[in-house]
Amino acid sequence: QVQLVESGGGFVQPGQSLRLSCAASGSRLDLDAMGWFRQAPGKEREAVSCISTRDDNIHYADSVKDRFTITRDEGKNIIYLQMDNLKPEDTAVYYCAAGVLCYQSFDLYYKLPSAHPGYWGQGTQVTVSS
Repeated sequence: QVQLVESGGGFVQPGQSLRLSCAASGSRLDLDAMGWFRQAPGKEREAVSCISTRDDNIHYADSVKDRFTITRDEGKNIIYLQMDNLKPEDTAVYYCAAGVLCYQSFDLYYKLPSAHPGYWGQGTQVTVSS
């Protein structure tokens, strides 16, 4: 059984930063590839970033590249999403996920209606507004 618990969301002004955390527990195989997704009001859920230990892959959606950084603390089984230079369009509920397919076009793959990670966290709200 995989459990994912996110934290770190909040309200910030444009240009500020936030760091999200996701504490994971469960089988090593299920937790190898993890990622962050987000869903803004009235929009489809979208893939933001993923990290795979086995393949040494890290990928970002174009909309967050050079602003967001995903990292992983292997010893504590926690992944982080450092979000810098936040914009109002980054406002969304952010979800941690495990059992992710992490490759270069992962963000396009997860636009497919049939594509879903194996496990989801409960989500954490990020609001960027002046």
